[in-house]
Amino acid sequence: MVKYEGFDFPDSLFYTSDQIWLKKEDKTVRIGFTPFGMDLAGKIKFVRLRPAGKPIEAGKSIGTLESGKWTGPVKSPVTGMLKAINEDLKNTPGLLNEDPYGKGWIAVIEPTKLDAELKTMQGATGLEAWVKKEFAEKKKK
Repeated sequence: MVKYEGFDFPDSLFYTSDQIWLKKEDKTVRIGFTPFGMDLAGKIKFVRLRPAGKPIEAGKSIGTLESGKWTGPVKSPVTGMLKAINEDLKNTPGLLNEDPYGKGWIAVIEPTKLDAELKTMQGATGLEAWVKKEFAEKKKK
């Protein structure tokens, strides 16, 4: 676990520069936003996600988030089939802020190119240096 400026980054997860985390689960992966990403976005007021059962490509949007200071896409970190979305976010979008590694998950995906795509993400090795770099870059904006 890397702790930095009050934010936790479990070393069992993988991360993208969009502050999305990915957790491997059997034949699927679960994704969500990091607490740091949610801090940057502010309190989430609205979430719209594509329905499950759709094919998706890494880097493409699977939905949008809106906060008081930001509206933006939720980009899938992997290519595959969207197996499930967190329906609770429709009525309680604040779960993203309150419990980003738990009840605030976004989607479950059955990946088709996982090994190759994980190489583009940050894993446990070098995580602390990556977190410090992300903070330095994102806090400037």
